Amino acid sequence: MRRSILALLPIVAGLALVPRAAPAQGEFHWKGKIAPGKAIEIKGVNGDVRAVAGSGDVEVTAVKHARRSDPNDVKIEVVQHEDGVTICAVYPSDGRRENTCDAGDDGHMNVRNNDVTVDFTVRVPAGVRFLGKTVNGEVEAAVLSSDVEANTVNGSIRISTAGYAEAQTVNGEIVASIGRATWSEALEFRTVNGGITLDLPAGLSTEVRAKTVNGAHGHGTVGTPQRARHDWERGTKTGARDRQWEHQAQKSELESGKRPVRGPGRVRYG
Repeated sequence: MRRSILALLPIVAGLALVPRAAPAQGEFHWKGKIAPGKAIEIKGVNGDVRAVAGSGDVEVTAVKHARRSDPNDVKIEVVQHEDGVTICAVYPSDGRRENTCDAGDDGHMNVRNNDVTVDFTVRVPAGVRFLGKTVNGEVEAAVLSSDVEANTVNGSIRISTAGYAEAQTVNGEIVASIGRATWSEALEFRTVNGGITLDLPAGLSTEVRAKTVNGAHGHGTVGTPQRARHDWERGTKTGARDRQWEHQAQKSELESGKRPVRGPGRVRYG
């Protein structure tokens, strides 16, 4: 069965991160059981989200820092729902619209110049999906056993999992190692200012498509990195059945399409 991976990366220099604040001024701890197949979702705004392998219960630690704002004004809220558990850093509302913690794309958060940073660390047992989201910070999932979704705006994403993964950032690179090759839909990895590196599982047969904006040139590798890059750039041998570049002048958009890739191997863009 063929699978698809879509990697989008408009390439522009620059990375803007919120400055890291000083010593921890408040901690939150939560521990609970989540059924296999369900998800632990972390939704931050300012701060990193990191997940490591665990066993038994899911464990979440949130550490708050601040320079001028009061860390006690930022609450950590836990919402249980049919798909698992969502935990958010909830900042004081701006008086016009209430900040809320809800699962998935629901909910609303406006920090209103509050400089409190909340760093999350999550222990994720096998079988529980991990969803890590922040705005100004990195997302990392290290040596997990289940599926991962990671999102940020200003920060890099690093994923290592025996499951599959998807990731999206704006200012930062994406490095992902995927262990499972049985996904049924296309997987997406997107960045604007940064590169994308994917380690693919053994026995994988898939298509990898990439787009760049602002006239940059994309490249990739599969199989042995040195030889594979040589083959990719010349359109020969390793997975080079179809190499197609399409340029649109106004958008300066360069697209490589429908490249069959057979794992194990590494694909690098940017």
